[in-house]
Amino acid sequence: MKPRPAQYLLRFDDLCPTMDRVRWQRFAPMIREFGICPILAVVPDNLDPDLKVIEPDPAFWGQMRQMEAAGAMIGLHGYRHLSGGRGRSLLPLHRETEFAGVSRKIQREWIRSGLAILHGHGLNPQVWVAPRHGFDRNTLAVLREEGIGLLSDGFARLPFVRGGLTWIPQQLWAPVEKSNGLWTICLHSNTATDSLVGQVEDFLRHHAAEFTSVERVLAETVPTRLSASEWLYGMAMLLRIQTSRRRKRLFARG
Repeated sequence: MKPRPAQYLLRFDDLCPTMDRVRWQRFAPMIREFGICPILAVVPDNLDPDLKVIEPDPAFWGQMRQMEAAGAMIGLHGYRHLSGGRGRSLLPLHRETEFAGVSRKIQREWIRSGLAILHGHGLNPQVWVAPRHGFDRNTLAVLREEGIGLLSDGFARLPFVRGGLTWIPQQLWAPVEKSNGLWTICLHSNTATDSLVGQVEDFLRHHAAEFTSVERVLAETVPTRLSASEWLYGMAMLLRIQTSRRRKRLFARG
């Protein structure tokens, strides 16, 4: 069977009322102009000082509701975006995360509280987006219990099933042209450089027709367990990312 042409998703992380509103507004018009249906990863109760850039924006929740109504999918982006856990994540990219290694009881409390906050603001979170890729089997179990069946993460080229959830892979942090597969580009508006903003806009101008939505992906595919070849591909991608990050840490230390 001939591989399907590449499709892309946009995901925006670290969205909360105290994020950098000016930097976010560099992306919001693009979403409207090109008709993109992104994943909006919203922090329910942000306590991360790095995301407390402004006083809480009273228009934030209304904007998230409007974007969800226009086709965006709301993601539960952890709970408070803190990184006190040191357990091993199913995707071992960071030593400290919010959820990995935390007891199931506490994770259940956090996930329930986070969902309640987002529901209280009129949002309907459908997908889990872990801060710093940090989650474990307890996280998956609690998400299933709480009715969240989708997860945005994983290094593969197509959606797959693991731990009772459907994983929508997320492999890129900047636009990269691909020949086939499903590719999620994760962006952090708070820290995105002007160069990256320009790259995203240029990529959308040339590839807007190749962007899809999570709903469309699920309607067009039937996720299954990863094949051996796809699993090996994902492991190789993970190893490359780990190696690159180690090199950057060593370089930063001098």
